[in-house]
Amino acid sequence: MQFHHHGYVSSDPRIEEASGTGINRPETLPDVVDVLIIGSGPAGVIAAAQLAKFPNITTRIVERRPGRLEIGQADGIQARSVETFQAFGFAERIIAEAFHLTEMAFWGPDSDNPSNIARSSVAPDDPGGKISEFPHLIVNQARVLDYFAECARNAPTRLTPDYGLEFQTLTVDEGAEYPVTVTLRHVGGDKDGQERTVKAKYVIGCDGAHSRVRKSIGRQHIGAVSYHAWGVMDVLANTDFPDIRTKCAIQSSSGGSILHIPREGGYLFRMYVDLGEVAKDDNGQIRQTTLETIIEKANRILHPYTLEVKDCPWHTVYEVGHRVTDKFDDVPPGEEGSRTPRVFITGDACHTHSAKAGQGMNVSMQDGWNIAWKLGHVLSGIATESLLDTYSSERQVVAQNLIDFDREWSSLMAKPAEEFDDPKELADFYVKTAEFPAGFMTEYQASMITGTTEKQGLATGFPVGKRFKSAKVMRVCDGNKVHLGHHATADGRWRIYAFADSALPDADSRLTAWAEWMLNSADSPVVKYTPEGSDLDSLFDIKVVYQQPHGEVEFGPHVPAIFAPKVGPFQVTDYEKVYAVDPEADFFEERGIDRSGAVVVVRPDHYVSQVLSFEDVDELATFFDGNMRRSAR
Repeated sequence: MQFHHHGYVSSDPRIEEASGTGINRPETLPDVVDVLIIGSGPAGVIAAAQLAKFPNITTRIVERRPGRLEIGQADGIQARSVETFQAFGFAERIIAEAFHLTEMAFWGPDSDNPSNIARSSVAPDDPGGKISEFPHLIVNQARVLDYFAECARNAPTRLTPDYGLEFQTLTVDEGAEYPVTVTLRHVGGDKDGQERTVKAKYVIGCDGAHSRVRKSIGRQHIGAVSYHAWGVMDVLANTDFPDIRTKCAIQSSSGGSILHIPREGGYLFRMYVDLGEVAKDDNGQIRQTTLETIIEKANRILHPYTLEVKDCPWHTVYEVGHRVTDKFDDVPPGEEGSRTPRVFITGDACHTHSAKAGQGMNVSMQDGWNIAWKLGHVLSGIATESLLDTYSSERQVVAQNLIDFDREWSSLMAKPAEEFDDPKELADFYVKTAEFPAGFMTEYQASMITGTTEKQGLATGFPVGKRFKSAKVMRVCDGNKVHLGHHATADGRWRIYAFADSALPDADSRLTAWAEWMLNSADSPVVKYTPEGSDLDSLFDIKVVYQQPHGEVEFGPHVPAIFAPKVGPFQVTDYEKVYAVDPEADFFEERGIDRSGAVVVVRPDHYVSQVLSFEDVDELATFFDGNMRRSAR
């Protein structure tokens, strides 16, 4: 964390100084806003937290509830989400309170006595941290929302939710300055039932599976319900089942299956209990299944072990549905480019699936982050409106891949034990596909913000279109061992990493020539797009990693100025952009960086956009010319 460069800070440095729309922010929802977010679920709060970083954008988030969520539905936090929490500044705190999932046990019918269950295998969760340095966590969704809400509240715009307002409908008048007219209704309080309208430039619908925003723009869920039901319960209980504090997939010989999830705090746990196939003419009656019935079914599956429930703070029954919306914005299919999208849908509003893969909240957050930074860039004048077309095209593919994965995983979980050809089939599938549920199989295709793979060989460990996978380096100025990617906060900036050739800072090299071009050439994106009067690194956070170990690289006048920018009102030097390799783990080796050097461009949401050589300055200039504009405000 860096601070003091805007003046001495003696209070919590996570609370940024209010600026722009955060100064004298209206307590009540204004009649006109730049961005209106509907719903404060995972997608909504991360979108709010990101947009709150843009001081000159008026963003408001409305929520039907009277206050914060108290009991969350989701609880699985994949490693990609923890990486995201790091970018928003609260990973360490939520890691401390969460349950750490390190392995999964698989139980099936005992070969000697099939009426009993027995442990068949145990699979470690990301052994050795090969997928990510961050853990797989279990924590109440409400706490995730709390942390993002804190980020938004502490950001320059001081963004907080407007509770007790329910979305009714919207209309779009493309010719207006604020084209989206939204009708809201007060829920509760002295204005209960009263309607009001708000005009917005853009609307983000984060209002769940039954989204009214989705219906207002004519989008439709495509897919079907599987007619297989599950009862879910969070419980405090006494049991003789030995793996009660381990994640488990449990399959009995005749009673169905359980997905068991230990919860944070050391005592609470969640069970997804198989309620079996549902008749097509059931008409939702299965949802009336009582808690007592779910507990009874769980005990049958667990035999010979028993479960004595002491308390159940939350339970529900759901039928598995695999649906993805035909498009994630209000521009009809085939009409992209004809007008600017004004309304976007995220999370369950545009994709629904089972909860057992632990993907709902995680994918929803990436939806919200994706559209939020893009809206921030467009409304700040950094990017062209065409950037907004990439939201639907990028995230719809991700959602469809999730649906395909979850359909297979859900089918395996519901499959009777006796129908498996191999009793290890479920465990093998879990191990084989570990990277997907961890959140790391997203791979954006070529677009205005994702380049080609022509130069991928220069940095094989940073696949274009996939998330930037961090590794340890040594910070030159102070000798601290740090993760390179952890310095990248959710501040809306592009990252450009220069992995040096073999020369040291005091020698002429391909790196120094590139750095000179970045600092002074009229074609450089830094020169072309950084607003006059702004800090050198206000739009582009540019760092260098030298091949030599710390001790052989010295921070001083020979370090190119692009890596030592003057920042803040006092124009003091930022010393934290120059790194050397960790002698114990050579970054160049770990991430397949060519010893001739490489340039890796990373999007504000931390996905790799481009891999280039130091000589590819024309390609670098062309890339940013394709997605940025000069008139940043």
